[in-house]
Formats: sequence, structure tokens, C-alpha cells
Amino acid sequence: MTTRPLFNWLTCRQPNPQANLRLFCFPYAGGSASIFRTWSKSLPGTVEVCAVELPGRGSLMKLLPLTRLEPLVNAIASELVPYLDKPFALFGHSMGGLISFELTRLLRSKYSLTPFHLFISARLAPQIPLTKSPLHTLSEPELLEKLRNFNGTPKAVLENQALMELFLPILRADFAIVETYVYAQEPPLECPITVFGGLQDQEVSYEALQAWREQTIAAFSLQMFNGAHFFIHSEQVVLLKSIAEELQMRAPAA
Repeated sequence: MTTRPLFNWLTCRQPNPQANLRLFCFPYAGGSASIFRTWSKSLPGTVEVCAVELPGRGSLMKLLPLTRLEPLVNAIASELVPYLDKPFALFGHSMGGLISFELTRLLRSKYSLTPFHLFISARLAPQIPLTKSPLHTLSEPELLEKLRNFNGTPKAVLENQALMELFLPILRADFAIVETYVYAQEPPLECPITVFGGLQDQEVSYEALQAWREQTIAAFSLQMFNGAHFFIHSEQVVLLKSIAEELQMRAPAA
């Protein structure tokens, strides 16, 4: 894999042809592939980290962001399949966790492919319906107020009108993906699932994380970290240590 974006959807900042597995990473709502730019430095040398870009940002800036999960997952799958020629794992934070889960189900049903491990971070189990009012239909002032309360968007960005004109349509589309999602019953996955949560996360409860156990017949584990919903940043060192340990313990032989 090269340092240049592949079909504009995948970026591997530190190509590793000798790696015996690939870890595909999916961002949270409003996030981009750049979130994972330093991850390869903290993971085993046997792992090639591949960040997935979503329409409307980064190398896909010229594409309109999608507002429904099914077409997004289908598009991602068609781009990923050529790079699933060796064992692979998926990681997704928040919205990225939902994308990772439905992508895993699609790869199973359409391509007969299964990741050897699925990492879900800060995302309630898919069978649990959302109870909060949707954000993607809010007016711009209302949405901005919600973003301030989330503490996930830097204050400098929120106060930059030009940046927000670019950012809000992407975020609104991402919220629509999550809030219009309808869970469909399917057999549990056959790959292990590791779930990560934040002890101070007001958005996703421990019980909602624990419910992921229903989605696999393989091994399941849940790890909690200090931090709120965006512990992926504040606790990145310990998060990556946990991922590295799981990969080394469960990774297929070279």
C-alpha cells in the first residue's frame, strides 16, 4: 500500500508491505482520516494502519457527504475489498463504530469475508434504539449550541464562520446517518468484538456498551477508560496500548 490515497478513500501514512494484517479505521461524526495519522507509531510493526476517508472531507472533499448508512457502507466495501487480501481488523469510534459493524455484516453477506477482530469505541450496541431528539434536523443556531455542549469541536472552529460553513453540512449529514439507521436482525458475527467506553461519557452508558455482547458468538471484551465521549484523543496512549495487546494476542500467524 502506498502513501497516496487509494481511490481517494484509503490512506496509509506508513506503508508496511511486510505487515501480516491491516487495521482499517473509521472516524466519528464530523471526523476525517487524519484522526488516525499517528496510530501506526504505537501499534505493532506487523500492523498496517489504513484510515478510511468519508465523502465531503479530506481527499474526498469534492464529494457530497452521504446521509444514509447503507449507500455509504456499500461504497466503502467496494473500495476496501481489493485490500482485504490479508487478515484485517476494523476500528470505529462513535459513528465509525456503527459503520464498522454494518460493514462487517455486508462483507460477510456479499463477499464472504470476515475481519479477525472488530473494535468498537464509544458507540451503543446497534439493537438499542436512539431515544434523544435528532440533531440533523435542528436549525443552525440550535445545532451550534449542541456542539458547544458536546465539547468535541474546538472553540476556535466553532467561532470561525468560514470553517463552520464547510463543517456543518458534513456534521449534519453524519448525524443523519446515525439517526436514520434502522437495525435489522441478523445472525451474530463470528469474529471477536472488543468494545471501548469512557467512564465519563454522558452519551453512551456502560449497559449500552455491554449489549454488544449479543452481536458475536466469538470472544467479547469491554474496556472502560477515563474520559468523556472523545476519550479517543484524551486517552489515546492507553487506548492504542489495549488495541496493540489485542492484536498481538489474537492476530493470525504471518
